[in-house]
Amino acid sequence: MDKSANAEQPSVRLGVLLADPGLGLTQVAGPAAGDRPVSTVGTTEVEDPTPYLVGGELLLTAGVRLPDDADGVDTYVRRVVVAGVAALGFGVAPVHPEVPSELVRACDRHGLPLLRLPPATPFVAVGQAAYAAIAEARNRELREISRAQSALASAAARQDALHAVLGQLATHTGAWSVLYDAQGTELFSAGHRPAPPDAPQLLRDLVVRTLRRDGGPTAAAAHEPDQGIHLVVHTLPGADRPTATLALGQAATTPPTVVHRRVTSTATVLLALLTSPRHALSTDTHSVGALVRLMLGAKPAEVAPALVSAGGERGGHWTVVHGRHLPTRSASVPPTDGDPAQLAALGALLGTPYVHMDGPCLKALIPSVPDARPSVPAQAADLGWVLGYSAPASVQDLPRADTQAEHALQRAIAAQTPAVVHTADALTLHALVSPADARELARTRFAPLDRAGAPGAAVLLDTLRTWLTVHGSWDRTAAALRVHRNTVRHRLARVADLLDVDLQDPGVRMELWFALQWLPDEPAGARHTRS
Repeated sequence: MDKSANAEQPSVRLGVLLADPGLGLTQVAGPAAGDRPVSTVGTTEVEDPTPYLVGGELLLTAGVRLPDDADGVDTYVRRVVVAGVAALGFGVAPVHPEVPSELVRACDRHGLPLLRLPPATPFVAVGQAAYAAIAEARNRELREISRAQSALASAAARQDALHAVLGQLATHTGAWSVLYDAQGTELFSAGHRPAPPDAPQLLRDLVVRTLRRDGGPTAAAAHEPDQGIHLVVHTLPGADRPTATLALGQAATTPPTVVHRRVTSTATVLLALLTSPRHALSTDTHSVGALVRLMLGAKPAEVAPALVSAGGERGGHWTVVHGRHLPTRSASVPPTDGDPAQLAALGALLGTPYVHMDGPCLKALIPSVPDARPSVPAQAADLGWVLGYSAPASVQDLPRADTQAEHALQRAIAAQTPAVVHTADALTLHALVSPADARELARTRFAPLDRAGAPGAAVLLDTLRTWLTVHGSWDRTAAALRVHRNTVRHRLARVADLLDVDLQDPGVRMELWFALQWLPDEPAGARHTRS
């Protein structure tokens, strides 16, 4: 018999019927079963009622055809237990003045709760009480589901929608809830982690197995109880995904109820929508219109107000973010171009839909307030990303902000820190020199590098800047630029020769560092990745 179908049936706890003073029921045998669910009440007086049972019944009998011998009674009880009966109710009088002792012993032996119905309690009264309680329980479930769905819908409308939806799901199910990508990387989580230390790894393993066997865009689910922890995994459906790339994992100390399953189903759909490529790329009509205008020749300043974000409300300023994905213990697999999981995760972390991924590199525009320091999400490092932030800039100053973000990223990589935010302090030596004179000095100072030939002046400047950032460390420079340390030595020797300087002289290093800060920006297409 398939018991899973009955798991979704409305039911009432046996303890509710035992506590009803109008019924007068008492338990005379079997284990304490106040929490045992009863889905229906049935009456039978046949010797073998099992062909008429579906499981979950409170089976009532007056013992009209109850076998006379102990072996027959034992067989009767064993059969109804195998059929999945929740409890047996025995009505005393008029057939039997009291519950037969053989029946009591058999129920104790097979673990079946046995209830005594007094003569004044009709069988139909038990059924009426059970169905009234089931209806009330069902109404409570529906109200709880409605409240949870409303909370999930409100959470999905927030700026941090992924965080908020997972938080509401954890609140209404009591389960640790985690959003995973296709490699089993934990993107977001909410709720209390389960007590067993290996439970998170068990859940991740179940996620990976489920995603591997789910070959299409439809939802798949897996449920495994392990070490007293119930693990549940749902792959996220989506018609615009060729294969399942995201999964929702849950871990709880109790099995999921009907309410929990319904709430999780709603959350799964919302998470699928929030992480779909269409949503992750923010393909709304305003943003699409801005893109069309750009492609037809409009300037960025002209289309910026059309972007549906808080940028216009915050004064039209934007923070530019550059990022690079570096292997870490928790995120060793590089992201795929346009991966909706990474796009949605990064968009939620950075607080913007304007995110572009190009393999292990990303660029983003965040609506900002002038002179406000951007908030750096700590979880980006957990996903393997190192970030560089510009200062808030107007649309006209975005090219300069782009350079600031790239320089900040290179400093973060060189310093092995999760993120660096560009800062500008007016009380510096730069304030003593006019910007025009400083730029002309920097242009003149590095002009000899134009004669460098391959790999080019931009590469040599990148190497010099990174080397100075890490205080002359060959190994850290090589790691930041992802080249061999001998390549770094060769490039810097070429710089020293072309500029006719001694790079071991601290004064020379200081001069070159200040000159680099004022070096005019090249066109975006010509600028190589800088430190």
